[in-house]
Amino acid sequence: MDISVVVPLFNEEESLGELNAWVKRVCTEHSLSYEIIFVDDGSTDRSWSIIENLSKEDSSVKGIRFRRNYGKSAGLYCGFKKAQGDVVITMDADLQDSPDEIPELYSMITKDGYDLVSGYKKKRYDPLSKTIPTKLFNATARKVSGIKNLHDFNCGLKAYRKDVIKNIEVYGEMHRYIPYLAKNAGFNKIGEKVVHHQARKYGSTKFGGWNRFFNGYLDLISLWFLSTFGRKPMHVFGFLGSLMFFLGFIAIVIVGSTKLYALAEGIKAPLVTSSPYFYIALTMMLLGTQLFLAGFIGELVSRNAQGRNSYLIENEI
Repeated sequence: MDISVVVPLFNEEESLGELNAWVKRVCTEHSLSYEIIFVDDGSTDRSWSIIENLSKEDSSVKGIRFRRNYGKSAGLYCGFKKAQGDVVITMDADLQDSPDEIPELYSMITKDGYDLVSGYKKKRYDPLSKTIPTKLFNATARKVSGIKNLHDFNCGLKAYRKDVIKNIEVYGEMHRYIPYLAKNAGFNKIGEKVVHHQARKYGSTKFGGWNRFFNGYLDLISLWFLSTFGRKPMHVFGFLGSLMFFLGFIAIVIVGSTKLYALAEGIKAPLVTSSPYFYIALTMMLLGTQLFLAGFIGELVSRNAQGRNSYLIENEI
């Protein structure tokens, strides 16, 4: 199979039929074998019933339905697991991403040798509440990830070589940084294509601008930390914990030495425990020990937690 089109969605009943017909027309015109995988993220409208009807009419249409809303990363994760195409295309269901881009994205993967191609919506039709945060965290993402040629990490329209999506794990809200995940997995040929962005035709956006802005930065910090120290956590926890413990220990030695010197010289000196520096030093030693142990163990438990990508699927086509 040439192409798998993965479409995560939430309450997009108006656009599904039109999107399906559009993808089908483009793939047929370019003689591309395909499948469309709709991932219903717990929609409360008629989205799933429409997907069921589309699958009955066309065997190329497949679907996954979550019992509740998990988020876009969960939809992509399950869609990637089900995808069988040599090239996997992701797009949003709101018709703002144009299926007419599919043939060129496919060509960039198969002929130009890219592992991943990310869309760049140079001219956007989004409100300022989305465009301003997007520009800010994209600039930060380029700096942190080292992927200098991408202008829009979070563009929903992307193309992947099949090996890429089968070797990365999208969890939490990490869909914003899939290129960074791919780079960390060793897929370094990452390209960008300017794509046409259309104004939303039905309904309203399901993603908040400023909320996404703050969450995006937290996710980026987490991803940077895991990619940098995930396989060597003691390099950061051990260093910081040891440094704090060492400074506290030196302070304790100084306080104790001052007391011993005063006793040796016959000078009356207050109790060691009456000095505030004693408690500051003791606190630093305790914090250093906790940072060394609790942080290290906690991060390993979180990283290897079972069920992190366990989602309740109600129906599957």
